[in-house]
Amino acid sequence: MAVHPFRQILLLYLLLFCRFFYSNAAFGSAVDEEEFSEELLLRPLPDRKVLAHFNFQTRAPPTSSNGRHHHLFPKAISQLVQKFRIKEMELSFTQGRWNYERWGGFDPIPSNNAKPPGVELWAVFDVPHDQVDASWKNLTHALSGSGIVLEQTLTAVLQPNEKRTLVTSLETKLQPSWSLTSIFGRRVSGRCVLAKTSNVYLLLDKGLVTELNNLQKDNEIARSENVNYEDLRSSYGFQLSVNPDRVLEEGSGSHTNNPSLVYVFSVEKYSESEPFDLGLTWKVPVLWSCQQAPLHASRFLMGSGNERGAIAISFESTRLSEGLLRSDVIEDNCKLQVKIFQVVPWYIKVYYHTLQVFIDGQQQAISDVVDKMHVSPSEDKVSPGMMEVILKFPCGLKSAVATLEFDKGFLHIDEYPPDANQGFDIPSAVISYPDFHASTQFVEDKSLQALPILAKLQENNYVLSYTEVLLVPLTTPDFSMPYNVITITCTVFALYFGSLLNVLRRRVGEEERFLKSKDVKKGGPITRFLSKLSAKFTGRPLETPESPSTSSSFISSKLILKVILVAGIAIVWHFFLE
Repeated sequence: MAVHPFRQILLLYLLLFCRFFYSNAAFGSAVDEEEFSEELLLRPLPDRKVLAHFNFQTRAPPTSSNGRHHHLFPKAISQLVQKFRIKEMELSFTQGRWNYERWGGFDPIPSNNAKPPGVELWAVFDVPHDQVDASWKNLTHALSGSGIVLEQTLTAVLQPNEKRTLVTSLETKLQPSWSLTSIFGRRVSGRCVLAKTSNVYLLLDKGLVTELNNLQKDNEIARSENVNYEDLRSSYGFQLSVNPDRVLEEGSGSHTNNPSLVYVFSVEKYSESEPFDLGLTWKVPVLWSCQQAPLHASRFLMGSGNERGAIAISFESTRLSEGLLRSDVIEDNCKLQVKIFQVVPWYIKVYYHTLQVFIDGQQQAISDVVDKMHVSPSEDKVSPGMMEVILKFPCGLKSAVATLEFDKGFLHIDEYPPDANQGFDIPSAVISYPDFHASTQFVEDKSLQALPILAKLQENNYVLSYTEVLLVPLTTPDFSMPYNVITITCTVFALYFGSLLNVLRRRVGEEERFLKSKDVKKGGPITRFLSKLSAKFTGRPLETPESPSTSSSFISSKLILKVILVAGIAIVWHFFLE
């Protein structure tokens, strides 16, 4: 099946995306044992996919001893916390990117768990400001809080298998039906024996609930004003294979009359003889959209060549900010705050004074749109550059663009990666909206604090999103030149030593016989007769073959010239390479 590779990498991802911190909540005197809980949240998505969010949480009670024994909490992490005095840290490894346009960006799942492609690490320090850099480098920050919490999460978007059979025109628009078996390849035979709680949740967002209610009204299905969701196993649009233990409805603080719904399934009552296999079957075509962030942010490069360019971050209105802002924020000429956090490598020389902001195609004065700005310039080969800026946009804007110019630096040949011609990555920029908070408040909020996923959904966190990773081409050397230099150098040395050995190993007697035979070949009896006759008439002495001493001196001078010539070429080539 197509889902088998997912099961193989499930454990790896759980280890890669983890978060551990010191809990500030009071544990109480009765809590003196370690606790472990496991949860799974499922959510249908508009583009025929399913969101699966796993949450595994392990708690350890506070202790002043460094040598305590652990039953559930990983000992290696406990030792790391004690040795480096870690207060809070989050490390994520991400493949792929959250699609904010299709899957939404205003609810708690993308705000808390959607991470940028690659690796992200952040930490909180309880040290003086002048010790932050050293603490970041050594991960030695103060220990505080009544215990330790290890939180491991995995968020994945999966494509359910679809049956390739002949269907009617109505069924072609149906969302794909799915179950735990079809997605993960197995059913749940019960909870983990070490887990205190083991639950599975099915989340229906506001857009889906609204569409289902509209379909019910259009088809004139009787529906009372006060619906008892706990008695629902199916609705007009879908049917569940398992009865939920309870259904949670979003509280009255939501911005719509159709609140989000969460179906809660407790895995404790299931076993090998009666396994748990949650399935969702769609009965009618349903099209809906997820709730968007106030602005849709994207990032791209401008310019050409390998010398300079510009980074541009564009914002497009989602038409949701005006109504939300009026109900959540005290209006002050209706301004929308947007916070940008950008880190760039040192070889991208950003000129922060070139910041330009355009709103609906018109350039704005920096003093009118920039509320705060903090810049930390990069240091060559030491630290990257950092920019944090808060922009003020009018609520009725349609689009906005912020640009920054930069120059491209040069790297040493040893600093280039193996795939240098592919380009160099600029990490994702973090876009947050301080005026908006992503949370889902349920009616029974007090009884849900012991359930980690539901407690996390109720946290009042800022709405944030991540932009794309930019690929910047830099000037790269011709990596074939070392091979060419080695080839030419070896050729020169081969000619040098070959000629030298050839001359040194040739005997003087053989050279003389060679010269004599050469003279003999050059002239016969007629030639010698003509030479004598010419010498007699001209009065010049007759030329005789060279004597052995003359031949030897000729050979020595020839050898010296060759040695000097080859040595000179080698010296010149050496200085040329330097």
